[in-house]
Amino acid sequence: MKKKDSNSYQDQHKKSEEFDSREEYLEHELTIMKFRRWRVNLPFRDFKIELEDFVPAIAATIGKVVMVTAMVAAFATQFGLSQDFIAENVRFELLIGGGLFVLLFSALLNPKANLPGTHGPMIPLIPIIALAGGHPLALGILIGFFGIILSISKGGSKLMTITGVGVRGGLLIFLGAVGLISQISKLKLWSFEADINGIYILIIGITIFIYAYLARIRKRWLAIPLCSLIAGIIAFTMGADFTFSTEPGLPHFSPTYWWGENTGWQLGWPEFKHFIAVIPFAILGVAMWSPDFLGHRVFQEMNYPKKTENVLMDVDDTMTVASLRQIIGSILGGGNIASSWGTYMIPAAIAKRPIPGGAILTAILCILASIFGYPMDLAMWEPVLRVALIVGVFLPLLEVGMQMIKKQKDSISAGTCIFACAFVNPVFGWALAMLLDNLGYTGDKERSKSLTIKEKLIIPGVMFLICVVSLALVGQLPGIPGIF
Repeated sequence: MKKKDSNSYQDQHKKSEEFDSREEYLEHELTIMKFRRWRVNLPFRDFKIELEDFVPAIAATIGKVVMVTAMVAAFATQFGLSQDFIAENVRFELLIGGGLFVLLFSALLNPKANLPGTHGPMIPLIPIIALAGGHPLALGILIGFFGIILSISKGGSKLMTITGVGVRGGLLIFLGAVGLISQISKLKLWSFEADINGIYILIIGITIFIYAYLARIRKRWLAIPLCSLIAGIIAFTMGADFTFSTEPGLPHFSPTYWWGENTGWQLGWPEFKHFIAVIPFAILGVAMWSPDFLGHRVFQEMNYPKKTENVLMDVDDTMTVASLRQIIGSILGGGNIASSWGTYMIPAAIAKRPIPGGAILTAILCILASIFGYPMDLAMWEPVLRVALIVGVFLPLLEVGMQMIKKQKDSISAGTCIFACAFVNPVFGWALAMLLDNLGYTGDKERSKSLTIKEKLIIPGVMFLICVVSLALVGQLPGIPGIF
């Protein structure tokens, strides 16, 4: 007879009534869980679903609807696609990426991998990607391919190491500032088109006040649902038109529909030139994964008690899951670019809950939102969408970038990166600034001396060469006509 494991979760679990406080119970739960990587983990056997799991699940679902809508809408705008296409593709992404994929991987097979969400910093790059002749499917496949290579080689942390603090800060500041200005301009334009000229001023003013207050009381994870809700209420109260139009149903599941020449994306299947066009953007997208992933794990470490290593997010496993989700979702027809799911992880860490319980609830809520359809109408409404992007993506990007610049040496690297980004685009800016920073021409010269020749010259040099050649081939370098 097999000996019973006295250290199992079931044997060590105690009722919440046995503890002096709810927080003590939740912290005890974190210390007794031992998740199995790439093996089946089951509710009640390996973890429980608690009331606190609804907090990250609700925040994640709202964030998912808004973020995927923004991502798909950015693509649709560039390719001249309709609102019906956006709603249909968001519905598909919620069902497949937000529902079934999350349920299978982050909830059951590997609870140490955070849910694959949406890569917010890539949203302001989408117009540039389209201008360069990029294809969403080619971009998705290459991001997934590069991500798998990094996860297998554990190169995510290496890529973060060779990208100096100043370069990372400059890139985030540029993306945050450009995106912030863009969203405010679009909200202003919508306000004029709705013939309610002052509405955007009121919405932005109240949003700034609420966001600052949430930051002060350390409840910023509430920013997306609360600010979006208030923006919607203000707009509706002031007479802005809103109607529910997306009826309950299921999306198309055939890749041939989504990648047809006259259906779905209306782009057809990608050709070789499309893959060439998206290489630098795919590299940059995966390069920006590492600080994002590590930041989410640090957030867990800050809020969890000691001896909880068995439930902490694994960066490389998260990269593997995000890569697989990216490839599968893109091939099936989705327009989302995946990353670690911040609007889930941050409230989950604050609530002292591990990944799987809330992941199950998140998957269920995403599936329901997809089937019912009406929540997508609300997320795609201009005041809700723009405010959610401002407080959920671009303001945090700007803030984190500014917080990274603590030394004058870092500010020089950041300034170089911002200048190069503005001159060509963020891909070129990141690659050039990283090379100059690692060689010691900008930034901290002592850091440069501590790097190996591989970290200082070979890897940054190859990255810069690949980016420059790829950008030149598609006509994205000033004064150089593209070949494709």
